[in-house]
Amino acid sequence: MDSEDDMLDANDVESIDDDFYSGDTGIESDDADANYDFDNDSDDSGDIMIHRPQQNYTILKEEDICERQEEDIASVSTVLSISRVAACILLRHYNWSVSKVNDEWFADEARVRQAVGLLEKPVAELPNTPEVICGICFESCPRKGIESAACGHPFCQACWAAYMNTSIGDGPGCLMLRCPDPSCGAAIGQDMINKLAHHEDKEKYSRYLLRSYIENNRKTKWCPAPGCDYAVDFVVGSGSYDVSCLCSHSFCWNCTEEAHRPVDCPTVAKWILKNSAESENMNWILANSKPCPKCKRPIEKNQGCMHMTCTPPCKFEFCWLCLGAWGEHGERTGGFYACNRYETAKQEGVYDESEKRREMAKNSLERYTHYYERWATNQTSRQKALADLHQMQTLHLEKLSDRQRQPESQLKFIIEAWLQIVECRRVLKWTYAYGYYLPENEHAKRQFFEYLQGEAESGLERLHQCAEKELQIHLNADGPSNEFNEFRTKLAGLTSVTRNYFENLVRALENGLSDVDSCGASGKTVNSKNAGGTSKGRGGRGKGSSSRSTGASRSDDGDTWSCEHCTYANSQSGTTCQMCFHL
Repeated sequence: MDSEDDMLDANDVESIDDDFYSGDTGIESDDADANYDFDNDSDDSGDIMIHRPQQNYTILKEEDICERQEEDIASVSTVLSISRVAACILLRHYNWSVSKVNDEWFADEARVRQAVGLLEKPVAELPNTPEVICGICFESCPRKGIESAACGHPFCQACWAAYMNTSIGDGPGCLMLRCPDPSCGAAIGQDMINKLAHHEDKEKYSRYLLRSYIENNRKTKWCPAPGCDYAVDFVVGSGSYDVSCLCSHSFCWNCTEEAHRPVDCPTVAKWILKNSAESENMNWILANSKPCPKCKRPIEKNQGCMHMTCTPPCKFEFCWLCLGAWGEHGERTGGFYACNRYETAKQEGVYDESEKRREMAKNSLERYTHYYERWATNQTSRQKALADLHQMQTLHLEKLSDRQRQPESQLKFIIEAWLQIVECRRVLKWTYAYGYYLPENEHAKRQFFEYLQGEAESGLERLHQCAEKELQIHLNADGPSNEFNEFRTKLAGLTSVTRNYFENLVRALENGLSDVDSCGASGKTVNSKNAGGTSKGRGGRGKGSSSRSTGASRSDDGDTWSCEHCTYANSQSGTTCQMCFHL
């Protein structure tokens, strides 16, 4: 990257920026009919091929969770020839792993029974006497008012209810409830809870039991969105950790933070901690204040004069520049807006260390502010896009259907465009956290990353403007217009190209921009459109002949050709662009 021949010059960059994602790059011509065949008489013609990664998770509603839980209990009960209550106790103990229960049971049944509190031979029924003494309150109670677990220890129903109420009130630990007798480890199952507990306690216990099926299972998690009751069954080791719940919240399965590709989980944790920690407050104090020479409290200079007075009770007067007592200052030291002592001391190196430390803090704060502001701005834009998407789905789509006299099924391309905008805003937001932690000494990677990020912003803005501004023209139209089909083709094309670019960008960043030499001595310039590929070449416009009919620009070295529509650098072996799929 240190050779002029291998660098993209300003004209190349400007040319790429002008054509990238634009509506007049040939998307409306060439093979537009092949990709987007819109016939107003066909309900299926408005459907657009949506490139989605294969889903590696399942969203579970409450009835789905109950059904799966009952299936696992029934399976263990059948295989081990035990009661449903005993099967439920075993599964809770082994975190609802059916295979683990079966393995442990057949390996050593006696040990498993002892561990979970399942007695092999339950104690015989209570003695057939009119009254039995309760083991808790020691009151003599009628026999029909006495209950016991499999161990046979007798307790009255009132004591049972109080014992269960206390245990259930303490939280999910009640799922491993044992006999009240201190010397007994017999398990108390759900049948006893349903028989003896109060109605409110029964509902709590059932809720704990249901939640334990998700929380104690390593393959399932609750959606972390506030108020959401959906759970996710995830195929571990299947690639991406991104999950989109039915409540519209997207999150990372691994760390349960919001979806954050292409940034890894440790980086997200550091970024979130930095945004909430007091470290930036200290940086601000260090960069924008100085300690009072007397009481050492930080003082912010809020007026133009160098004469500073500390707050009561200190009230020490000093010079802002040299921190010396103000009584020793005057006209001979430079007056109110300068300090000869400071300038002299600075030349002598007295203030070099403190000033250097303050300057470093200021630069660090400015750098963090730069990335954080853009991270937060994209988050705000994403929230606005979500609101616009909702408004489009609930209000504008029907209005547009009436104005253009087309069924809503042919307007799916608009919803798809807004969904892509929302996703791209999320990706772009997290690229700023990625850039903040990109090492400063890796100049080649940083230069390449910033160029990719700039191109991504440019392309996304084109798509966003088309979906937001140009669509408004057709929403306000008095009736059908011939230009609407041109708008349809343009918006669908921009959506497709933007999706492909961002997918390649994410892959490149997840790979750590490994194709770029960290020392900046790469033999060839990495084409900005080859973010996710391995083929590198000049591929710039003006270095080879171009043809609108073929939609490609061939480079002089003959190794690659640049797509006329998206400028992606393709290998010579193919005739179809690997990015936007144009010929």
